[in-house]
Amino acid sequence: MYGLIAAEAAIFTIFVVAYLFYVGKSLVGPLPNEVLHAPVFLTICLLSSSLTIHRAVAALRRARMRTFELWWAFTIALGAVFLGGTAREWHHLIYDQGLTVRTNLFGTSYYSLVGLHAFHVTVGLLGLLTVLLLGLGGRVGQEHTERLDVLSLYWHFVDAVWIVVFTVVYVIGR
Repeated sequence: MYGLIAAEAAIFTIFVVAYLFYVGKSLVGPLPNEVLHAPVFLTICLLSSSLTIHRAVAALRRARMRTFELWWAFTIALGAVFLGGTAREWHHLIYDQGLTVRTNLFGTSYYSLVGLHAFHVTVGLLGLLTVLLLGLGGRVGQEHTERLDVLSLYWHFVDAVWIVVFTVVYVIGR
């Protein structure tokens, strides 16, 4: 998993550098300061999901299956709220602001970077949902703690990347 995370970190680094390189170079609008609003609530949801997944794995380690399932489901819900908010933001940008991937350099770099992160959230949610379904079916037990530690590591990585993306796109890049 550490190798995958290192490779993913390298990919995100390339996208972040590209975003920073192209920010302010669009010749036509809309521009970031005209259309972007920091998704603070969504960020709180996503970052909180790191805490809930940590508590879920801790509960599994103590063989508290019902508590594990509740924290795990809460993690999924928080991730889904974040992803739904991202979709809503994109809908607003595309249909209300006219910003698409083809509009200007900002649109291209924005959708590439935020879309890459949203893809990783989606993959993580699918993994989390699979584990929840297996858990509800009685197929997840204390003996699977190390495996779920690995999945939670991926989820923490996705959260950490969001801190960078948020800072670059919504703070520095505006």
